[in-house]
Amino acid sequence: MVVLIDTNIIIDFLTSREPFTEYARAVMNLCSENKIQGFFAAHTLPDIYFILRKDYATKERRKMLLYVCEILSVAGFSKNQLISALDNENFDDFEDCLQSECALAVGAQYIVTRNTGDFSASPVPAVLPEALLTICTEAP
Repeated sequence: MVVLIDTNIIIDFLTSREPFTEYARAVMNLCSENKIQGFFAAHTLPDIYFILRKDYATKERRKMLLYVCEILSVAGFSKNQLISALDNENFDDFEDCLQSECALAVGAQYIVTRNTGDFSASPVPAVLPEALLTICTEAP
């Protein structure tokens, strides 16, 4: 199974943000154990690097993001995908639309996020981390 991990899940994992850390850690463990193939969108890393600047020094942030790169693969996007996202008026949030474009590009079955409503216009269904864990335990 291929999934795209949304920014909020990665931040939950890296920062042990409660009450979300348990499910974020479980999803990332599935990826690190190669039980599922996890991706993050290329623009996610600079977003996380910026978000974590208030609480973590540069060296710590770099180490955290290198760890993410060990667990997950990168889903990039082309100029055509950027244009497609810019032209897509079904998303209120451009960043979410880019996540969806990246999920499509890697053939993801799901986008794993805490904000499933943000992806109602996505052709790739969004699921909560706990829902993904249920799906994975039910799969043969």
